[in-house]
Amino acid sequence: MRFHSLLLPFGFVRRSLSLAIIATTLGLAYGIWYSYSVILVALLTEFHWSRSLLAGAFSTFAIVHGIANPFVGMLCDKVRPSVLVGLGGLMLGSALWLNSLISAPWHLYVGFGVLTALSVALCGWLPALVLVERRYQRRLGLAMGIVSSGIGVGMLTVVPLCQLLIDAYGWRIAFRTLGSICAFWIVPAAIYLSASTPRSISRISDDEFVHDLGESVAPPNTPLESPDSSITLREAIRSVPFWLMVAAFFFGSTCSQTLHVHQVAYLVDHGHTAIVAASVVGVVGLASVFGKTGGGWLSDRVQREVVYVGGISILVGSVGLLFLLGFVSSVFGVYIYAIMLGVGYSATASLVPAMMSDRFSGLYFGSIVGIGLFGSAAGSAIGPWLAGYVFDRTGAYDLAFAIAAVCGAIAGWAGWMARSIRLRQAL
Repeated sequence: MRFHSLLLPFGFVRRSLSLAIIATTLGLAYGIWYSYSVILVALLTEFHWSRSLLAGAFSTFAIVHGIANPFVGMLCDKVRPSVLVGLGGLMLGSALWLNSLISAPWHLYVGFGVLTALSVALCGWLPALVLVERRYQRRLGLAMGIVSSGIGVGMLTVVPLCQLLIDAYGWRIAFRTLGSICAFWIVPAAIYLSASTPRSISRISDDEFVHDLGESVAPPNTPLESPDSSITLREAIRSVPFWLMVAAFFFGSTCSQTLHVHQVAYLVDHGHTAIVAASVVGVVGLASVFGKTGGGWLSDRVQREVVYVGGISILVGSVGLLFLLGFVSSVFGVYIYAIMLGVGYSATASLVPAMMSDRFSGLYFGSIVGIGLFGSAAGSAIGPWLAGYVFDRTGAYDLAFAIAAVCGAIAGWAGWMARSIRLRQAL
C-alpha cells in the first residue's frame, strides 16, 4: 500500500472541514440578509418610519448585492477568493456595527443598503462558488449542495438569534453582536481557506476526493472544456449555453423569490394563522438543506440538467399548491408546500452554478458566473416587486402566481435546451 493512500483519510477530513467552514460562512452572511425581516419590525417600532421606506432599504441591498457580483467575480479571477472572503468578513463586522448607530433613514440606506450588501457579496455566494469549483470538479454538485445548504441553516439559526437579541437587548446590541460574530468567524475562516485552497483548479486533490468517497466512475457531467482552455467572459457571452444559464438564473429566481416574499401575506390573507404562516420560512430553510445536498449528490450521478428540471417542476408545483391553499385551510398542506418550495428552489440555487461550471470551468469562471448571479439578483428584485404591483392593481395574487409559474417553466425549458446542446456537442 502506498504511503499516499494512507494519507487519503486525512485529506478527506481536511477537505470536508473546508466545505463545512464555507457553509458556515454563507450561513452567517445570508443569515444577516434574511434577518432584515425582524430588524424591519424593530426599526418600525422605534422610528415609526413608513414601511415603503424600510422596504426600500432592503431593495437597495438586493440591487447593490446583484450589481457587485460581476465585479466580485472578476476579482476572484485575479486574486484568491479567500482573500475577498476575509475582506468581506472584516467589512461585514464593521458595517453591522455602523448599523447600530442608525438614527436617520439615509444611515439605513448607506449602512445596510450599500455597505452591508457589498460586504455580503465579498464574503458570500460567489467567492464560495469559485473556491468550491476550483477544488471539487469530480463531485461538484455534491460540494456545491453542501456549502449552499449553509444558507438554509443560517435561516434557521441566525434569524431566531437576531430576534432573541432584539427582544433581550434591543436592535442596536443585536447589530453589534452579529457584527462581532461575523468578523471573529469569517476572518479566521478566510485565513484557513487561503492556506488550504489552491490558486487554480487542483486535479490532484480532486482525484483524492473521489477516492475518499469510494468513487472510481467518471461522472456524466464532464466539462466541455479543460481548465487549460480557459474560456474568457467575452467568448462565453457569445455562446447560446451562456444565455440559457442566465435565463435559468433569472426566471428561476423570479419564480422562487415571488413565493419567498409573498407567501406569508398570502396565507394570512386567506385565513391561515400567523404562526403557521410564519413557520413556513423555517420549514423552507430546513427543506432546502436536504434539497441542495441531495440534489447536488444526485446531479453527480445522472445528467445534472435532468435533476435541475425535476427540481424546477417541483418549484412550479409549489406555486399551484400555494394557490390552492387560498381555498383550502390545511396546516398539513401548508407544510407540504413549504417542503416543495424548499426542495424546488434549491435547484436554481445550487445546480445552475454547477451547470455553468460544466460548460465554462477555467480561470475565468468567476467572471462568467458573476454575470449569471447578476441575472439571479435581477430576477429576485423583479419577481416580488411585480407580484406586489399586480396585487395592488387587482387585489389578488392570481395573476402574480400565474406569472411565477410561467417563469419557472421558462427556467426549466432553458435548462433542458442547455442539455440538448451539450449532448450534441459531445457527439
